[in-house]
Amino acid sequence: MSLTITKASKEHIAGVYALVEELAVYEKARHEMTMTLDGYHRAFDEGQFYCIVALEDGKVIGTCIYYDTFSTWKGKMLYLEDFVVLESHRKSGVGQQLFDELISIAKENNYTLVKWQVLDWNEPAIKFYEKNKSIIEKEWWNCKIVF
Repeated sequence: MSLTITKASKEHIAGVYALVEELAVYEKARHEMTMTLDGYHRAFDEGQFYCIVALEDGKVIGTCIYYDTFSTWKGKMLYLEDFVVLESHRKSGVGQQLFDELISIAKENNYTLVKWQVLDWNEPAIKFYEKNKSIIEKEWWNCKIVF
């Protein structure tokens, strides 16, 4: 396996989209995914999000999708929107390499905080985050309005 972790470019977006679609299926919520591949291309081109990818022989097998945001208590914050590795490559160390690169990006760019969500039933993800000494705030509830 020839693995490379790098910042995503335009040619990686279709692979990133496919991984997010796989994640939506895993979370039993594919019917809620309304974003299209064209929408991903436009949003990426407009700088609405960034991502890093894990490439195996040029094929996208993992990604972290993130964007800048702000914490009124901490300042400049990186929000990790999605973190997914192709199912066939989970537990191979790819996820750890992606996560380590994301943390390096946050430190290099002077973010004060990295924040994300994890589903309460996703035990493999929870164990991964706990192993990485993440704080899992169980007292906060998510809120949203969908248009």
